[in-house]
Amino acid sequence: MTPLTDASLTTSTQVPSPGLSDEEVLDPNGQDMSTADTPDRQVHGPAYYERQLGESEVSYYLQSRATGVNDMYLHLGFRSPMRLVLRPRVRAAWAILRMRHPLLASHIVMANYDDIKFVFRPPTSPEDALAGADSELDYRHQNKDALIDSYLNGPRTLNNERLSYLVVSHTPTLDIQLPTPPLTPRISPDVSADQAAHLTSDDRVFNHELLICAGHFIGDGMALHQFANDFFGLLGSAFSQEELDQLVADEWKQRWSQTLPSDTPAIPASVEDNWGTEHHRFRRAAGIIDFQNNLDKQIGGQAFPRKKDPIRRTVVPTTSFGEDLTKAMIKKCKSQGVSISSAMFAICNIAWARTGRGKQELPMMMYAPINIRPYLPKPTGDSYWFLSVGYFNIIFPNFIPASCDVSKTFWLRARSAKAQSSRVAKNPMIIPRSREMAIKRGKQARLWAKEDDEKEAGVWHAKFPDIKLHTLTTGSRQRHGAMLILGYDENGFERDTVDLFWKNVDAAIREFLI
Repeated sequence: MTPLTDASLTTSTQVPSPGLSDEEVLDPNGQDMSTADTPDRQVHGPAYYERQLGESEVSYYLQSRATGVNDMYLHLGFRSPMRLVLRPRVRAAWAILRMRHPLLASHIVMANYDDIKFVFRPPTSPEDALAGADSELDYRHQNKDALIDSYLNGPRTLNNERLSYLVVSHTPTLDIQLPTPPLTPRISPDVSADQAAHLTSDDRVFNHELLICAGHFIGDGMALHQFANDFFGLLGSAFSQEELDQLVADEWKQRWSQTLPSDTPAIPASVEDNWGTEHHRFRRAAGIIDFQNNLDKQIGGQAFPRKKDPIRRTVVPTTSFGEDLTKAMIKKCKSQGVSISSAMFAICNIAWARTGRGKQELPMMMYAPINIRPYLPKPTGDSYWFLSVGYFNIIFPNFIPASCDVSKTFWLRARSAKAQSSRVAKNPMIIPRSREMAIKRGKQARLWAKEDDEKEAGVWHAKFPDIKLHTLTTGSRQRHGAMLILGYDENGFERDTVDLFWKNVDAAIREFLI
């Protein structure tokens, strides 16, 4: 993808079909400005940038249209002084990040299954940037569970006009109650009664919940967690409200007060355009053959017994471990030369084998995403909000040998998970395989979308010491009968088997990691 084809500029208030060519720029009176002397010319009137979705983005977008399948969220619970989460401060931080990451503030225009575009209209002023951020910001009085449940099982939060959303919720904490109505939060246990008497209301520490919502077709887990870090960096900074507002103005002036140079794309390129097109026919054929041969090796035999229910209900089973236990688990994994991630694959394998379902002669297969950002050319812009994932499978035997120590079997399989992951990451064919998988997923999504339409007819704390994070939960909205390690449709599976599996997961964690 070249930058020019990725960000065409026009000043029409309606999205044209087809769009203007890369060189065509119109002023508000419809006059051709393509011969202007400088590419950094001032834009007067409403303007927008657009680009086509890539295959991976299409596969996620088409699935999301009806009920928000794969819409992502990241929940963070934290304690901080009230002054850090007042609406003007949150709005300013949100506005700054929306200007840095255009896909957060874009919308979707779909003409047909092969013509789907991101459209980004830059803010026309700092005030416009703040107003746009405020319209996609909500304040509530819900606890963590209610907040997540409403996002996963309630009406869809996102849509074609809203690709991202921010929710801030104030919830009661345990100690001193303020003499105000019941919905007002209580003072955090971090502040004693004597200290509270000498604090202003804005200095008192309260419990808060943050829910970051975004369509999976505009980003991935890496983007979500980096965003959370940057957001808290702004929120918890020493900047006053006036200084944050000035940052909004500076950000707008630097990025969107003028037309972008022709070699600077406004919207981050799709991962497929970053890969580039393989023009060498032999290499393309070799990539297709390798992809198919690799798929042929992917065999799995586990399946949870299903049931039919017209109502989808996604649940997020959560078990909390204290800081000391968490450190002990990480230390134990390191002593065995594996990460927590590799250990969790083995945990699920042992738990499933103990559940006693499925044919033991067939292996167990679990799929996982892989971050492919390290394999891409350095982006021309500084936005990290774009989708950049590939997929791979981890395969284990579907039984536990009776003659072996279970602990040795567990750690052997954890090391096997690490080895399988490393082979994928270091494979020289990772880009061709990811490219072919993107094409395959795009084709499948278009087919399923047509059928649906016919039926329908990590965060770092050092930068913000006044904010104390205490809870993190992440996941996405699910389709009927879907299951991920982060959450699943409880109405789509036989409950006894699923409950037994999760019981075995918890038991295996305590048996092998603690």
